[in-house]
Amino acid sequence: MKFFNWLSFAVFGAAAANANGADGKVEPTELQIETTFMPESCPNKAQSGDRIQVHYTGTLFSNGNKFDSSLDRGQPLPLTLGVGQVIKGWDEGLKGMCLYEKRKLTIPSHMAYGSRGFGNVIPPNSALVFTVELVGLEPVRHEEL
Repeated sequence: MKFFNWLSFAVFGAAAANANGADGKVEPTELQIETTFMPESCPNKAQSGDRIQVHYTGTLFSNGNKFDSSLDRGQPLPLTLGVGQVIKGWDEGLKGMCLYEKRKLTIPSHMAYGSRGFGNVIPPNSALVFTVELVGLEPVRHEEL
């Protein structure tokens, strides 16, 4: 009986470790946003439709391996926020950022590349972690009718 209990623990424990990643972290099921630096002044916050530029480093949640970084290229990524140019986790996670604010975005797979993954770089169903800094912000001006 003791052997069966030990065997059950070993099998189910190993399965749980594989589902949660090598270090036992539980994969996120929703977007997690952590502000790691907030500038003293914040006259404008990024909103949908704004043209922004972002420096970022992306890693796999499961093992921490870096798969991409704008810092390595020395060029921030330009994009229009909230229009689907980037993964959903970015469109939501970058909203409300101040110029030069830094955040850590932990993005569940369904808000990243989902079951398709991305080439040989991001396996299917992978949660991702991005450190991001907003380095450019051109707010959209909405004219009154």
